[in-house]
Amino acid sequence: MSSGTSAIVLSNVSFSWPDGQPALSGLSGTFTPGRTGLVGRNGSGKSTLLRLIAGELSPTGGSITTSGEVGYLRQSLTWHGGTTVAGLLGIRPVLDAIRAVEGGDVAEQHFDTIGDDWDIESRADERLRSIGFSSADLDRRVDTLSGGEVMLIALSGLLVRRLPITLLDEPTNNLDRPTKTMLAGLIDDWPGTLVVVSHDLDLLERMDRTAELYDGRLTVFGGPYSEWRAALDQQQANAAQAAAAAEQAVRAERRQRTEAESRLAKRARNAKTANENKKGSKILMNGLASRAEASAGKLRSGLDDRLDAAKAARDEAASRIRPDERISLPLPDPDVPSGRRIAELRGTDRSYLIQGPERVAIVGANGVGKTTLLRALLDGAEPAPGRAGGELHTDRVGYLTQRLDGVDETLGALQNVRLVAPEAPDSLIRNRLGRLLIKGDDVDRPVGTLSGGERFRVLLARLLLAEPPAQLLILDEPTNNLDVTSVDQLVDALSGYRGALLVVSHDDRFLARLGLTTTLELLPDGVLAERRPPAA
Repeated sequence: MSSGTSAIVLSNVSFSWPDGQPALSGLSGTFTPGRTGLVGRNGSGKSTLLRLIAGELSPTGGSITTSGEVGYLRQSLTWHGGTTVAGLLGIRPVLDAIRAVEGGDVAEQHFDTIGDDWDIESRADERLRSIGFSSADLDRRVDTLSGGEVMLIALSGLLVRRLPITLLDEPTNNLDRPTKTMLAGLIDDWPGTLVVVSHDLDLLERMDRTAELYDGRLTVFGGPYSEWRAALDQQQANAAQAAAAAEQAVRAERRQRTEAESRLAKRARNAKTANENKKGSKILMNGLASRAEASAGKLRSGLDDRLDAAKAARDEAASRIRPDERISLPLPDPDVPSGRRIAELRGTDRSYLIQGPERVAIVGANGVGKTTLLRALLDGAEPAPGRAGGELHTDRVGYLTQRLDGVDETLGALQNVRLVAPEAPDSLIRNRLGRLLIKGDDVDRPVGTLSGGERFRVLLARLLLAEPPAQLLILDEPTNNLDVTSVDQLVDALSGYRGALLVVSHDDRFLARLGLTTTLELLPDGVLAERRPPAA
């Protein structure tokens, strides 16, 4: 298949959920062979689009055409308790059929299942060895693996099965650095057509193309994320310049309209004076007046047309400018002087004291106990042997979990914030929610009906607007499941926070933007090792 051939064709695709809420409407576009990163704000319909292409959902309108079988890897992998590595790879039926034939069972159904895949075990072995496993692990139970290992094996299964089209939805979520490196190696050599939904900028930089789902339209750019972002920023700068020029043109037309009205009014006054002084015959004066009115009407009509055209050009130019989604939020002072003891982190080898408005990151491989450390810190529980723990020295703590929970799903943003700031007037809460881009009727929509990005901002509002303000914010993998815009908004919001910050994350790009004072690496034996903060 040539690089210009369309592997996935979307023709006027629409989809609505069972309750009638539309998710996509009249979407058209194509994906060609190679690697494409699909980006867009939370709630824009990226995951829904992947499920439609994979056939998990059916369009309510339009059509989707693919050039071959589609493999799809969801954000959250699920399996039953007895699932093995072979099952996760998706080759269990073929493997069982081969073993049955080798055992003497020559039923026709086994040969139908095997097809041309007699070498499936050797292909699986090759792929598994590239990620630290082998065919000897095919019968190993999946529940003995880490989340990162499960993702890599499932991803390898798509390669073993030689599917022509693959869809990946946030494949790097919850992966540690070594696992991300292995995944990157698989992505770099991916055959056929690959479409990846991700907020991971390092992964998006490995793509051949960047597709964006925005405002119900799909646009494709021929380059990785950074090049697309630069092109979009330039496009927006040009649009802003065009809008400013169009606004000037509207002002100029209005000015000419005003000046013309002034001249017409002066001409009318002169004509009235001449008529009153009877300097000409009545018939002549009436004729002059009629011609003057007709001339004035024609002039006004021409000026109105020009003004309307200028307004239309201004509105069209303004429509190309995207809303400013930056957060500018004045935050109350949590009163954390530099010498104030906030928390103590205790490894098996050493303790680390968080004092004043320090910003501390905890990094480490999956499974070493980072989230366990945070929970022990919050609960005041004694850690298990070989595990790190800690102690809080303030009761004013805000905690953002990986799951983005901790709110009343039935209440709106305004009511959820009021629960943690009962003395704050509604007008102040509304103003601050507006700074977090939650405006108008959206403040009363139940949180359970909001998109991921909107939900995240409600949780952020509860953390940052609590009264009294939190002296310590604890964030556990806060960028998981957030689009790039929401990550930017989180950085914007935290830039104005004057308390202490403790964050667990695998996202080096995010950590490098927080102005960290210390980075601690948690090792498998509970040791806390100080590391140089990630470079911006």
